[in-house]
Amino acid sequence: MPTFVYMTRCDGCGECVDICPSDIMHIDKTYRRAYNIEPNFCWECYSCVKACPQHAIDVRGYADFAPMGHSVRVLREEEKRIISWKLKFRDGREKNFVSPIRTTPWGSIKPPYDYEAPSPEALNAQELSHEPEALHIEALPTLPPK
Repeated sequence: MPTFVYMTRCDGCGECVDICPSDIMHIDKTYRRAYNIEPNFCWECYSCVKACPQHAIDVRGYADFAPMGHSVRVLREEEKRIISWKLKFRDGREKNFVSPIRTTPWGSIKPPYDYEAPSPEALNAQELSHEPEALHIEALPTLPPK
């Protein structure tokens, strides 16, 4: 669901521009408002939606998720540490989804160079780097053989 900006709510702060990983959120030089320059290239990470202090960025739902005439409203509530999504259908029904905010403070994640280099055996293994110890488990779950 690509993002779009309500120009009347946007104050041009640039939070969405700074956080967008695909670099498609830009500030219009004439109106000083944010806009998505290429919705087709949106990664749908919703970082801009979550970062916008004015709640000026919403998402367009796909037809299989939300039928025509719907609206999807996203609200970041810092004090409650949640992000809520409200889906409103044409007939007036509403569905609400709530997710906890699980972000970490800037600078609290170790950079890659602070980790030890992987061993040759680790490079040939199927696990991701530092699995399973980084997940705080003894072993990854496996499927039993047939």
